[in-house]
Amino acid sequence: MIETTDRDPNLLLSNERAWLKILARYRQPHLKRSIVELAATAIPFALFWVGAWASVHYGFWPGLILVVPAAAFLLRLFMIQHDCGHGSFFARRRADDWTGRVIGVLTLTPYDYWRRAHAEHHASAGNLDERGVGDITTLTVSEYSALSWFGRLNYRLYRHPAIMFGIGPAWLFLFKQRLPFGMMRSGSLPWISTMATNLAIAILSAILMWVIGILPFLLVHLPIALLAGAAGIWLFYVQHQFEETHWSKEPEWQFPYAALHGASHYDLPLALRWITGNIGIHHVHHLSSRVPYYRLPEVLRDHPELAGIGRVTLMESLRCVKLVLWDEQSRRLISFRDAAKLRHA
Repeated sequence: MIETTDRDPNLLLSNERAWLKILARYRQPHLKRSIVELAATAIPFALFWVGAWASVHYGFWPGLILVVPAAAFLLRLFMIQHDCGHGSFFARRRADDWTGRVIGVLTLTPYDYWRRAHAEHHASAGNLDERGVGDITTLTVSEYSALSWFGRLNYRLYRHPAIMFGIGPAWLFLFKQRLPFGMMRSGSLPWISTMATNLAIAILSAILMWVIGILPFLLVHLPIALLAGAAGIWLFYVQHQFEETHWSKEPEWQFPYAALHGASHYDLPLALRWITGNIGIHHVHHLSSRVPYYRLPEVLRDHPELAGIGRVTLMESLRCVKLVLWDEQSRRLISFRDAAKLRHA
């Protein structure tokens, strides 16, 4: 058993590197399991989608509640797309890439563009010198204090739950991901990815609108996409925005330590764990992103000492919303109220 409870990175860095070797044993996906996982996600999504449409078509409006499970399975499809981006779902690059691209049409996420941005997020998570790509903007207390009144207002609005989890998903999935923001001068691939995905979305949407009508399509798919997007952003938020997360500057920042301690173990109930593709075991995922999501529970089963690192329960996660600033003195995330107390102390 490897001791992982001490928070001193100088003492524990060798332990995190040891975990890299241990986790390498779980990186091999099982082809049949991957196919079953894909089918067990795509088929229910299609059935719930059709059920929601049938409710609209026949005027049975209570049936629109089916958009909720449809959104849940769309979220799970995104988790498969996520694993494809890491090359861990089939461990065959062509199969992973084309599966990810097809799913990206449903999730409104250009796969190759997103994959590159997400790789940068993994390479720099928790690094105060490398913020801004594929993550949620997080300021330090001193950075926030140095802002103008207008700058503070902007940051407060950005961090408000109504913006983050309400308007944010619509902006990200409906508009922002239609262009390769942040990579417009990074070669042709981000442009090809976004434009090809946009074209495929337009064609699929046009076909469905022609078959079932514009209004029924919007009544069904728009809430599904927005609910799935809001849930996805919430998961991503809790996975990195918890009180005892890790942020540091170079040269103190080291990938193994930041990966294991800068991401949470979002310990969800079993059903939610399944529908979210075990993404809550995020600290293990960040340390070894090539482990397929369906093998992450194996890691915790075989190495239970990892379960307590960065553990956040469902109820505890609700309190993470107020954690918005990194205090470099106490080395934890704090609220605006706590930051104000520090300024007046």
